Amino acid sequence: MIQFEFATASRIVFEAGAIQKAGALAAEMGWRALVVAGLSLERVQPLLNQLAAAKIVSTLYMVAQEPDVQTVREGVELARRNSCDLMIGFGGGSAIDAGKAIAALVSNTGDLLDYLEVIGKGLPLQQPPLPYIAIPTTAGTGSEVTRNAVIGVPERRVKVSMRSPLMLPRLALIDPELCYSLPPAITASTGMDALTQLIEPFVCNQPNPLTDAITREGMRYAARSLRRAYSNGSDIEARQQMSLASLFGGLALANARLGAVHGFAAVLGGMYAAPHGAICARLLPLVVEINVRAMKQREPSHPALSRYLEVARILTERPQAKIEDGVSWLHELCSALEIPPLSKYGVEPAEIPAICEKSSRASSMRGNPIQLTVEEMEEILTRAF
Repeated sequence: MIQFEFATASRIVFEAGAIQKAGALAAEMGWRALVVAGLSLERVQPLLNQLAAAKIVSTLYMVAQEPDVQTVREGVELARRNSCDLMIGFGGGSAIDAGKAIAALVSNTGDLLDYLEVIGKGLPLQQPPLPYIAIPTTAGTGSEVTRNAVIGVPERRVKVSMRSPLMLPRLALIDPELCYSLPPAITASTGMDALTQLIEPFVCNQPNPLTDAITREGMRYAARSLRRAYSNGSDIEARQQMSLASLFGGLALANARLGAVHGFAAVLGGMYAAPHGAICARLLPLVVEINVRAMKQREPSHPALSRYLEVARILTERPQAKIEDGVSWLHELCSALEIPPLSKYGVEPAEIPAICEKSSRASSMRGNPIQLTVEEMEEILTRAF
């Protein structure tokens, strides 16, 4: 019997130029907004102008990096001090995740650690978060339609999630035009993150028919558009299709499972100052290759092998392609996008055993289509250097 659930943002608006609607849409939800954004005032200024035109009082909270416990605590204090009744996340996954966590904590009692998984108490939210609008400015994380926020805990060298269905944004406003100015390196890493979040839910050990349909279409968008967006940032069609791929990846990961790429990435991102998308980009071809080899050796009738075959044919756009052709395509894509090795971020070979041990306990690793051996996990990381 087929059984699954599907949940997403209450409303999704996807349109070139949609940022021009932000003020009017926000006015339906509140009048005092905390705007959580990255460090570029120039990029966020059009949003602030839209809010001012709609008579919304906005307080800007700029986050310099992926959110950690202190970032969220300071945001909560700022929101309460300014009596904010609306939260807006504007930026990449870091800003959007920070906004999600702040929106949840403003309306709930206790500290962030009460609600964090793994290292915290993991308590459920008792009250709905403040109304939240997520506006992505990259095409990668899909965080605008997910139900969790990834938070770093520097003293523990880990990243963990605050998770609740109540954390799904009230509105996801996706404007592909906001991605036009992204530099090639960020286009590459965020785009590979999107592709990873389409492939892993499709081959995971708990897919469902709805996410299958979404990921199939999303992979097609990414396969024909990521290189184009990287080579020519003003390619309007490529940017639009990558924004769709990112959105579809977010819808999928929120309603299916992920796999070893994200299992490793959660640990590596907590231990090193490495962007999440860059880690996923470096690991994706290697994880696919080792997963396929492991299944052929130990479980040759594994249903995920037929799914990897379908992935290969979607990516290469060749109906007769073999799984190995898909693996080669991914390796070649990473070369074309100039994805750096893990050594660039200070990852030390001596830490590989510790990384593998931590990764084996990551929630995403439990979604991998096959349980990898320690030797296989170490091979992935060694080759990623």
